[in-house]
Amino acid sequence: MSSAKAEDYIKALYQLREGEEGEEGKEAIAPSAIADVLGVTTPTVTATMKRLAERDLVEREEYKGARLTEEGELMAIETIRHHRLLELFLTEQLNYDWTEVHEEADRLEHHISERLETEIDAVLGEPTADPHGAPIPSADLEVLNEDLAPLSAHEEGDLVTIERVRDDDPDVLAYLDRVGVTPGARFRVTEIAPFEMVTLAPFDSEDRTNAATSTDASGETVSLPKAVAVTVSVREASRKTDADPAIAN
Repeated sequence: MSSAKAEDYIKALYQLREGEEGEEGKEAIAPSAIADVLGVTTPTVTATMKRLAERDLVEREEYKGARLTEEGELMAIETIRHHRLLELFLTEQLNYDWTEVHEEADRLEHHISERLETEIDAVLGEPTADPHGAPIPSADLEVLNEDLAPLSAHEEGDLVTIERVRDDDPDVLAYLDRVGVTPGARFRVTEIAPFEMVTLAPFDSEDRTNAATSTDASGETVSLPKAVAVTVSVREASRKTDADPAIAN
């Protein structure tokens, strides 16, 4: 098995559990879930997991799936660090659009040396997040645990800051960019429609008097299907209150 293939499988295992803590984060992952991520068959995943177990990169649990060993987790974090640094390098230094960098970084992440990784990190100023808001592991392979929730989990009236968007669908990224749903943008959730739509109104955090009703420059709110909203991670900026319907501290 090539090192690139091993890293792809290890990274998929890690990302399927990324952000989960405690016992939940240690549960075995079913081969079918890995197959969906990588676009391969379940029998192919099962056979690959056997080979990765022989290399002590995963532990297999009969009828349940596999989980990463400590060595496997470090390999996954290193690969993710390469990937996210490359995404940022491509956007900031080579003028790639953020919709283009995921697949390019997927190809390159297996082939950069530790020296090149260090040089890229230095050129970028030791960044902590990629263009889509995902945390970049440190050089010591430490990972920042984010206290985020999907946009789809929020209620009408909530004020949120966009922190991260999933990077694997260029069409979705292009749409989010066009409507301004990008890391750092702030919105009020104005409606959760019964037909699976989430409607947002941008607001200026310094203009509190208009926060409840402000819209973007075109005068329109932004509506996202819940299938898209679930891929957008946010930090709650405030929650509506009876005392101050516009904004809370």
